[in-house]
Amino acid sequence: MNSNTHQSIREAIRKRIVAGEWQLGDLIPGEVEFAEEYACSRTTVNRALQALAEEGIVERKRRGGTRVSPLPAPQAQFAIPLVREQVEERGLAYTPEVTTHSVGRPDTATREEMRLLPAQECAYLETLHLADGQVFAFERRWINLANVPQFTVEALGNLSANEWLVREVPFSRGTVTLSATSADNKTAETMQVELSAPLFTMRRTTWLGEASVTAVTLYYAPGYELDFTI
Repeated sequence: MNSNTHQSIREAIRKRIVAGEWQLGDLIPGEVEFAEEYACSRTTVNRALQALAEEGIVERKRRGGTRVSPLPAPQAQFAIPLVREQVEERGLAYTPEVTTHSVGRPDTATREEMRLLPAQECAYLETLHLADGQVFAFERRWINLANVPQFTVEALGNLSANEWLVREVPFSRGTVTLSATSADNKTAETMQVELSAPLFTMRRTTWLGEASVTAVTLYYAPGYELDFTI
């Protein structure tokens, strides 16, 4: 009996899109081609593609085939800020510095972060965002390698993970929480601020369909002000 279900085919196609096999806006194979490749019925493929369309990952048109969505609608409405741009807008020189990276969820993950992340395939990074050599922000980030299999620290080059993900990985929705927190021992030492110093903190998670892409916590140095246009 064929073990390929529409759910498994949906996830297989999703991973190929995320890995960059097809670019945004590209036409992907049709139901017949996918049915032959995955040894299943066209109906099964149709259900898989329809589910991806409902998530905003692909667009389907009668007689026009199926394309990778040029830009998922929520992504068009919600622009992820680049720390580099925030620094350069202040007339300062920006440098990202990855201080820690590993694979697997660290013990420092919060209960909420553990809920968002897969059990195993996860990359963890700590990054200092420097402005003229001074700490502008401290970032703790998890990347879901099941959804972003092409990620490696080496792939970043001179980019921060923040900017690399914005450039390379589409997302279909996101959540953002803004708060004021007090610097704990680790954060105070890393950012070179006083223990319990007030920090503007942003927690953000992005998703592609039902799987998380990345979960990040950004701690901005004391004195940071958030500017935005409405």
